[in-house]
Amino acid sequence: MKKLLFLTLLLAFCINGFSQTEEEMKAWQANMTPGKYHKWLASFDGEWTGEMKMWTDPSQEPVISKLSTKNEMIMNGLYQRSTHSGDMMGMPFKGEGMAGYDNSKKKFVTTWIDNMGSGIMTMEGVMDDTGEVMISKGTMTDPITGQSIKVKQTLKFISKDKHHFEMFMIVGGDEMKTMEITYYRN
Repeated sequence: MKKLLFLTLLLAFCINGFSQTEEEMKAWQANMTPGKYHKWLASFDGEWTGEMKMWTDPSQEPVISKLSTKNEMIMNGLYQRSTHSGDMMGMPFKGEGMAGYDNSKKKFVTTWIDNMGSGIMTMEGVMDDTGEVMISKGTMTDPITGQSIKVKQTLKFISKDKHHFEMFMIVGGDEMKTMEITYYRN
């Protein structure tokens, strides 16, 4: 009897607790529907070769290396998974990013992980006025000090076969470029 009463109460809660108005259902539908910014991200889908330049000291010449990247839209076109491999500072490098456009926040949201650290970098961004450059800002943890560092990234669509990425550390309000990658479609 207690089981039957519990199941009846649970069923009543589920029916009433999860009922939504037509407006609420439309909001959920809009939130889960890919839009123009998801299509913009999808333009980067495919296999790419990148030429990467890294600076640890802006007064020095960059370290240059090559990398391979595969981008693919997932989850009904809402997110782009980006898988990278190559060499960085003479060591094998692997990294993965996830990018999406949050329809509710009206912002791009990205994450990044790689085998050169144990943290997860998170960023939020917007499209510039040209509609060709995504500008994202966020934080990462400095493994030496354990302190949070402000970072900025730009991703620029140049053509269907070429795009350009830049990363900056923001120290005392000044931006210092730490990485630049030009990607060419394979």
